[in-house]
Amino acid sequence: MIIGSNSENREIEKRIAITPEIVKKYKNLGFEVQLKNNYGSHIGIDDSLFIEVGAKIINDEKELINSSDILIQFALLNKNQISMTKENQIFVGSFNSIENKEELNDLKSKNIKSFSLELLPRITRAQSMDILSSQANLAGYKAVLESFSYFEKAIPMMMTAAGTIPAAKVLIVGAGVAGLQAIATAKRMGAIVFATDVRSASKEQVESLGGKFLTVKGAENLETEGGYAKEATEDFKKKQEELLAETLKKIDIVICTALIPGKKAPVIINENMISNMQKGSVIYDLAASQGGNTAFTKVDEIVDKNGVKIMGERNILNKLPVSASNLYAKNMFNFISNLYDKENKKINLNMEDEIVNKTLLK
Repeated sequence: MIIGSNSENREIEKRIAITPEIVKKYKNLGFEVQLKNNYGSHIGIDDSLFIEVGAKIINDEKELINSSDILIQFALLNKNQISMTKENQIFVGSFNSIENKEELNDLKSKNIKSFSLELLPRITRAQSMDILSSQANLAGYKAVLESFSYFEKAIPMMMTAAGTIPAAKVLIVGAGVAGLQAIATAKRMGAIVFATDVRSASKEQVESLGGKFLTVKGAENLETEGGYAKEATEDFKKKQEELLAETLKKIDIVICTALIPGKKAPVIINENMISNMQKGSVIYDLAASQGGNTAFTKVDEIVDKNGVKIMGERNILNKLPVSASNLYAKNMFNFISNLYDKENKKINLNMEDEIVNKTLLK
């Protein structure tokens, strides 16, 4: 069987889905691997490195797409590329079924099976395939570095003969994978770190990393069975707003990570809260691409409100494409390995397997 991967639109996606290390793993399973020419050249991986480990480089996009049994991508192919597909192929990636309904219907009409890995169930067996966790981990780390680069004071406490510089105070909104990594990164750099989350189980995790958990009095645990946050009640939102409004008056840097899968990001930091923050404070909003956690977030823009900088990028991992690609490629390989029947050397779509059933776009 042939596994292929086409180049992404690099204006919006610099990560790649197959690395030279992973080509060898696919070859060991018995797959052939083919890639578009200059597939990884933009992140320093020359075609020759792929060829050395047994991949085939193809110049013609239509030939690549049409001759692959399995296509591994980040984003879904565009309409023109979908016209190049053939019946009964398998697509694996992160396809945003809400925004790409028309394209996915075109694929279904050709009996193409599309697997979108952001839908993976939160079970132990799926952890090695979990693209949300691997990518969010890096995003949380990078968001801290980006926000610190715009903050015009030192981060750790510094004691000098001329006086003491106090440590920066950082608030992490949302203590999922990205938030926990942000806490760990900010703490390592010497900041005083606070965090808040709608999931009560997060308190122990935050405190284990040295953060101070802000507890909303009488809060219910807003966590789904799958481990994700669910939408807060109006009563919780009011209590959270009161707590945040008071806390933000003394915070220097805020990292927003609160997302609800498949929905617009909740607006947690409103206009009034921002107006009461200290001038020179910075907010980095990792939820920008889904609407943002603040009232003023704009994708790929830095908004200045009363001296508070608010920023958020469509794809922060375009700034860490090598590390992000390495992790994503391993996630993809582990997912394909789960589909592959090694004894009969074919793909086995076992719909009784929760991993297969939950990720297949029906």
